[in-house]
Amino acid sequence: MIQKKLISFVVPVFNEEENIIPMYHALIELMESLSSKYDYEIVITDNHSTDRTFEILKEIALVDNRVKVLRFSRNFGYQRSIYTGYINSNGDMAIQIDCDLQDPIDLVPEFLKEWESGYKVVYGVRVSRKEGWWINSVRKIFYRMIDSLSEDHLPRDAGDFRLIDRQIIEQLKQMNDAAPYLRGSIASMGFNQKGIPYNRHERTRGESKFSYKDLFRLAFDGILNHSTAPLRLASYTGLTISVITFVGLFVYLIGKLLFGANWPAGFATTTILILLSLSLNALFLGIIGEYLGRIYHQVKKKPITIIESELNNT
Repeated sequence: MIQKKLISFVVPVFNEEENIIPMYHALIELMESLSSKYDYEIVITDNHSTDRTFEILKEIALVDNRVKVLRFSRNFGYQRSIYTGYINSNGDMAIQIDCDLQDPIDLVPEFLKEWESGYKVVYGVRVSRKEGWWINSVRKIFYRMIDSLSEDHLPRDAGDFRLIDRQIIEQLKQMNDAAPYLRGSIASMGFNQKGIPYNRHERTRGESKFSYKDLFRLAFDGILNHSTAPLRLASYTGLTISVITFVGLFVYLIGKLLFGANWPAGFATTTILILLSLSLNALFLGIIGEYLGRIYHQVKKKPITIIESELNNT
């Protein structure tokens, strides 16, 4: 008999009562076409939903032991939710999908084909998405900026819709990061990785739980986790201002001592320079503070997530 390989579908959820059942049935239908080669489990991490999400998950888990549910004691954030799903999966590989199915799961067979051919990571690259031009433009700028600033190559226009091999999962288990940015962490591990272009669907049920605040927080996590460029920028700017100040002081002394120049009182100039200096100090102290804050959270070694309830997690 052919030994079937196990797929772990990792699904982070928060207040998705309208999408749980359609997502579950879509995965069941997909796996019927793949059942000759693969078994599967569905690992759902619930970020302490406040609607009926967990009640619906309990009903599904009661009749289908392939559905594993981990409910957190509070909302720990999207990236931590995905990470917890990965490290609690048992599959030969794990495929992360969103509950709203905006990422087309009909790409899963193609992901599996590339994995079977030797790729350890197969990720979706968003060619287009049904969102406003403003947010699309911001996303494109962010992906290119973080790739340029990062010390590792990070794929552009790639989200968290991906397949990762068991070897990657074992590496993630060893990761100790209080603020994980999985796109960057997985990309920086190396191995054979491949992107598959696709068009992202529009959300048809419910509303996105990702606010602009969450997007900017994710952007900061990505930049600060994979780049020291902001710190270098602070150093270079400080050095540049010091050189300009030294040159200005030298010119002032030469003019005063050799040419007897009588410089007029420059109240406005002095005020501008003082305000500029204070602004730069505040900016770069803020950058340094961001890094120190991350060090502070890292050394406290608080758990990435706390699981309040679990179903079928054996």
